[in-house]
Amino acid sequence: MILKKNINKLFYLFIFFHLILWTLIPSIFNLNLPLDTIEALAWGSNLDWGFNKHPPFSAFAVEFFYQIFGNNDWSYYLLSQIFVIISFFFVWKFSNKIFKDKIFSLLSVLILSGIYFFNFTTPEFNVNVSQLPFWALCVYFFYKGINSNKKIDWVLFGVFSALGFLSKYLFIYLLLAFFIYFLINLKRFKKIISNYFLSIIISLVLLTPHFLWLFQNNFITIFYGLDRSGLSEFNILNHLLNPLIFLIKQMLILIPFFTMLFVILKKFQFKISTKNKKTFFLISINLIPFLLIFATSVITSANIRTMWMTPFYLFLGVMFIHIFKKNIELEKIKKFYYLFLFFFILSPSIYLGISIVDETKRTDYPGKEISRLVQNKWNDNFVNEIKIVIGDEWSAGNLSYHLNSRPVWFNSLKDKTDLITDDQGVIYAGNPTVLKKICPGIFGEIKPIGYCMIGIKK
Repeated sequence: MILKKNINKLFYLFIFFHLILWTLIPSIFNLNLPLDTIEALAWGSNLDWGFNKHPPFSAFAVEFFYQIFGNNDWSYYLLSQIFVIISFFFVWKFSNKIFKDKIFSLLSVLILSGIYFFNFTTPEFNVNVSQLPFWALCVYFFYKGINSNKKIDWVLFGVFSALGFLSKYLFIYLLLAFFIYFLINLKRFKKIISNYFLSIIISLVLLTPHFLWLFQNNFITIFYGLDRSGLSEFNILNHLLNPLIFLIKQMLILIPFFTMLFVILKKFQFKISTKNKKTFFLISINLIPFLLIFATSVITSANIRTMWMTPFYLFLGVMFIHIFKKNIELEKIKKFYYLFLFFFILSPSIYLGISIVDETKRTDYPGKEISRLVQNKWNDNFVNEIKIVIGDEWSAGNLSYHLNSRPVWFNSLKDKTDLITDDQGVIYAGNPTVLKKICPGIFGEIKPIGYCMIGIKK
């Protein structure tokens, strides 16, 4: 049995080793950054209040790190883990408000190691990882707000709500859960209505630049999300099949989580009382977002992609530990720790094994070497610097990231030709067959991508 005074140390050891492990392994064994991270860096080179696929916060985050660390891959793996451990920290802080005994708080966080969203997929910094700290922060400050009604908590809730939404639109499911919970308890919350609406106003003010961008760009980000969910292809069977597939995937994902839970239960027995304020809050923040996204799939036939659920399970451990608290046998806790260590080691081991064995992954793409070859050819033919790269987020985005001049990335120059001046070097990356025919400058090919270079010739 672990002494209570050591529980804090154990928690901080856990997040420290999680940070180190998941930063070092991909930094050492990946040749190139993952697709979504390169994509965010491409957007970051040309910051705006939105992009064709997502709102802008993930791009803001990686660009901030680029300005400090440049094109050092390890820093973006570190960035991703910082976001993860911040979310763990606020799950821990929140759980300390739920449980009197910190051993339950520790179990609530450690059990998350059984969900691969919080380990195996985290080296790829993307919009899903970007949501994690804000999801945890919003739950924490909303809970503080409804219990203490301090204005600072509601202000922070409003700020983090906006940042979460600017990470990914699916954050709206958590915000709707808060709103539904607030409405259900409206009589009890009469005194805090003004502060709650203050937080909403703060969020809307912070989101105004993005909303303006959406209007100016014909809601391109929203239409991309609808297309990704398969709504453009109507099939009546999808109203049944897609929700069913979604549920099956979630059950499979959560098998390790429930294995860790069941190993410490003396019997599978529980009694849920919605009159218990803590229980009702935990059910609300965990089940309402899940039920809303499930209902979305049923009503619209949307194909809910597995990775979209990344932040939804952050507080699942707190809820289940709270519900089963009376049936947890702390004498069995050693079995829980063994299982935790097993999954804590298994996940990076699998990641490491795949990194070594599978040489066809995006992270094996020789982006740095290709950029070096492109730069050499440029230096042989032109006197000015490469300022703009044009093409898809992967091939052109890698150039933007690896080239020392940090050229600005564009997907295309449609309606943007006025941004190019005579002294700016431009590289088009794309289909070599097409580029070779139309290239007005120097053409080169590094299979399977062709490069058209336009600059001031020597």
